[in-house]
Amino acid sequence: MRQVLVPIDPANEARTRSAVAEVVAMHRQEPIGVRLLRVQPRLSGDIAMFFGTHELQRLQADAGAEDLQFAQGLLAAAGVPFTSSVLVGRSAETIARAAREFGCDRIVFGDEGKSLATRVFGSLAGQVRHLLDPAEAQVLGS
Repeated sequence: MRQVLVPIDPANEARTRSAVAEVVAMHRQEPIGVRLLRVQPRLSGDIAMFFGTHELQRLQADAGAEDLQFAQGLLAAAGVPFTSSVLVGRSAETIARAAREFGCDRIVFGDEGKSLATRVFGSLAGQVRHLLDPAEAQVLGS
């Protein structure tokens, strides 16, 4: 069974909706395992020093879980089973590492759209594509 990783960007609801729609279509074609992923950014040392290690981990996990709720609701409404994870780190590197660790052979990003950041740094999907060998996982999306 194919394993599909869906990185979630809570700031872009349209992108999440697009990625979930693609995964639902895939699920209708063949059985797939779906894992939603929210990557929480590391906090700077200046901010992190105000929290204990366990408190900071809990806060990041709670924030990530909240960020996943929209995508979880869409998948649940479509009857697509899924699991969810929250990891902390740099987005592209963490997504690539998660795909390897979870055994995902596809990563589905929604349509990112054009922004200044995308033009300067490239899309997140492109950054992840650069970090993975094509034999590891197929990156779908812009």
